[in-house]
Amino acid sequence: MTPDWEQLELDDELIEVLKAANLNKPAKVQQAVIPAALEGQDLLVNSPTGTGKTLAFLLPALQHLLDFPRRHAGPARVLILAPTRELAQQIAEQADAFHETTGLTTVLITGGVNYGSQHQLLEAPHDILVATPGRLLDLIGAEQYALDTVEWLIIDEADRMLDMGFSTAVKQLLNEIEHLQQTLLFSATLESAGVLRFASEIQKEPQHITVEPPKRERGKILQRWYQADTAEHKFQLLLRVLEENPGRRIIFVRTRERVEELAGKLLAAGVRNLTLRGDMPQADRQRIIARMERFNDTTLIATDVAARGIDIDDIALVVNFDLPRQADIYLHRIGRTGRAGKTGLAIALVEAHDAELLGRIERYQKIKIERRVFDDLRPQFKFPTPGKVKKKKKSKTDKTKQVKKVKKPKQGKKVKPAKE
Repeated sequence: MTPDWEQLELDDELIEVLKAANLNKPAKVQQAVIPAALEGQDLLVNSPTGTGKTLAFLLPALQHLLDFPRRHAGPARVLILAPTRELAQQIAEQADAFHETTGLTTVLITGGVNYGSQHQLLEAPHDILVATPGRLLDLIGAEQYALDTVEWLIIDEADRMLDMGFSTAVKQLLNEIEHLQQTLLFSATLESAGVLRFASEIQKEPQHITVEPPKRERGKILQRWYQADTAEHKFQLLLRVLEENPGRRIIFVRTRERVEELAGKLLAAGVRNLTLRGDMPQADRQRIIARMERFNDTTLIATDVAARGIDIDDIALVVNFDLPRQADIYLHRIGRTGRAGKTGLAIALVEAHDAELLGRIERYQKIKIERRVFDDLRPQFKFPTPGKVKKKKKSKTDKTKQVKKVKKPKQGKKVKPAKE
C-alpha cells in the first residue's frame, strides 16, 4: 500500500504544496529516497527520467533546511548541480513552488545569462543554489561566490554530467565545500560514463537505491520502429509518421549539421519546424521553447545536448530519426513523451547499419520493440535481425592452424608426426 506524505515525516508546509498540485501520494522513488536521505546517508540513486526523482531529492533537502534553521541569513546550504540550463531551470522552478509556505529561497545560476545580474542574486540571502557546473566554477574563480555554507550536495543526471565532460568541474566544486554533510547522486543508469567509479571518488559508502518505474508507467510510451532502405526512403517514412501523428513532436538527430539539413528538407516538404542546437544563446533557446509551448501542433528538431532537460507538456510523438549510440540516451529521448500520466508514442526510423543499435536498445529495456510497415512504403531489402551478430567463418588459414588428432598407431609401426 502506498504511504501518505505524512508517513514520510514531512512538514505540513511541504505537504500543503504537494496536495495543491494534486500530488496526493509519493511516487516509488520518493518513497525510497526521502527516508534514507533524512537519515543522513550518502545516496547513489538509479532512477530513470519521469519517475518523480526531482521531488525525491528536493523534499528531503527542504525538510533538512526546516529541521535545522540557521540563525543568520546567508549563502546556500544546499547545492544542486544539473548538466544543462533547462534542467537546472526546471529544478529551480519546482523548488520555488515551496517558497510561499516555507520562506526558503532558491537562486538559479547557469550559462547564457549576464554575470552582473547573477552576481546580484548571489549577494542576496538564499537557501538553495541550483547551478550548472561551468558557470558556478567561473563565479568562484572570479571570487564572486563561495561554497563555505553548503551542507548538502545533490547531483542530478550524473550520467549525462559525465558524458558532457563535467567530471573535473564537479570535483573542483567539491573541493570548495568545507562543511559538506551529505551527497545525493542521481543517475538514469549506473553503466554510462563510469558513474560508479565517479561516485566512489566523491561519496562515502553511499547507499545504493535502484527504482524501476511501475509497469503501468512503462506502458504509457508505445514504442515502434520502421525499416528504412535509403536516406530518401527514411525521409518519406518521417513525412508519413508526422502526417499520421499531429500535435507536438520532437525529432532527434545526432549532430547540429543534421538539425539544419533535416529542417530545410521538412520546410521544403511543407512541414514548418523549430530547431534547437547546443550552441544557441540561452535567450534564443527560451524563445524556441516558448513557441513550442504556445502552439499545439509544432515540430521541434534537436540534438541530445540541445534537448537535455527540456520539459514541454503534451509531447505526442518522439521520433528517433537517428538512433543514439547509447541505450540510456534513447530512454532519455523517449521520456519527453508520456509524461504526467499521459500516453505517448516513440518511433525509430532504422537503417540496416543501425540494426545492432536497435538490438542494444531492446536488450537494455528487456523488451521487443514492435516493428511496423506502411503498405506503400514497404522496405525492399532484407534487414538483419537486430542484435544478431553473424558468426565469422573460419578462413583457410585458421583451419591449417588446427592440430589434427593423432590416430593411435598400431603396435610395431612407426608414427608419422601430425601435420600442423
